[in-house]
Amino acid sequence: MKKIVFITPGDARPGFALAGFQQHTTTVAGVEEALRSVLADPETRVAVVDERLLPGMSEERFKEMGARWPGVLVVLPAPEQKGAESEEDYALRIIRKAIGYHVRLQR
Repeated sequence: MKKIVFITPGDARPGFALAGFQQHTTTVAGVEEALRSVLADPETRVAVVDERLLPGMSEERFKEMGARWPGVLVVLPAPEQKGAESEEDYALRIIRKAIGYHVRLQR
């Protein structure tokens, strides 16, 4: 049976497991090892990594791992927190990450 696997920080435990998905919890420092382990499982078809863990590995390494793997690698946006960036700031950050430079949004 093909699997969808979530890799999250410990504070998200056991959220996705309660919904019937396989869930691995790790730290920022352990995210690359956890992702490597999940991608090595031939039954895994979708791997979802919590955005809060991504500072633990370089963006280039993350893209490289996703490009070599035949499944779908997805980044789960971090949950909204008090004092967090606005939706516009979040959109700008995602755009900047995708195209490599800052853009100015006008209304």
